[in-house]
Amino acid sequence: MITEIRGLLVSLGEESAIFEIDAWRYEILIPDFSRRVIQLKLGQTVSLFTIHYIDGNPTKGGRMTPKLLGFVTEIERDFFNLFCSVDGVGVKKALRAMVRPVQDIAVAIEEQDVKTISSLPGIGAAMAERIIAKLRRKMAKFALLVTQQTAAQDESSTAADVVAETYQILLTLGHTEADARRLIDQALVGRSNFKDVEAMLQAVYDKNRS
Repeated sequence: MITEIRGLLVSLGEESAIFEIDAWRYEILIPDFSRRVIQLKLGQTVSLFTIHYIDGNPTKGGRMTPKLLGFVTEIERDFFNLFCSVDGVGVKKALRAMVRPVQDIAVAIEEQDVKTISSLPGIGAAMAERIIAKLRRKMAKFALLVTQQTAAQDESSTAADVVAETYQILLTLGHTEADARRLIDQALVGRSNFKDVEAMLQAVYDKNRS
C-alpha cells in the first residue's frame, strides 16, 4: 500500500500531476483544491499523502488499473475516504466534487447546507442530502482543521487561499472551470505567490492581454 509519495513535480494537468522519482515518473490523480495548492510548487520537490486503489469492474470483464490519488494533507485524505463512503459517490465523483477546501465542504455538511453541497460538480440536491445524512455527525475535526500538520503549512495555505478565491471570482465573472485554471496557471509562471486576490487578478488579466 502506497500511503505517501515525495518527488519532483514536473507537470500538472487538470486532473493529475506527474512526479519524477529517480528513474520513474508517476501520474497521481488529484482533486481540484489540492491542484491549486501544488501548482505553486511546479519544479520543486513535493510530498502528497496518497490512496492506492484499483480502478475497473472485474464483474463486467473490464480492465483493472492501479491508480494513485494524492492530497496535500492527511486530513484531506481522511475526508476524501469518508466522502467516498456515501452510497453513489465513489472515487471519480468525489475527485470531481472537491473543488473547494475541505474545511468549507465540512462546514457545509455539518450545517446541513444542501445548497452549497449540491453546487459541487456532479453533486445534485438528492446526493447532497444523502451526504449530509451520513456524514454531518463526523465533520467536527474537518470543520475545525486544528491540527499540527495544517498549522505547519500556514504559508502555503495562505497562498492557496488567494489562488482559490481568485479561481472562484473568475468563475463568477463567466469563465469556465478549464479557462479559469488556464488563466491562473499563466499568472503563476515565474511567480511563487501573490500578496492578495487583487494582485493576482491584475496579473491574470495582464498576462491575458499580452
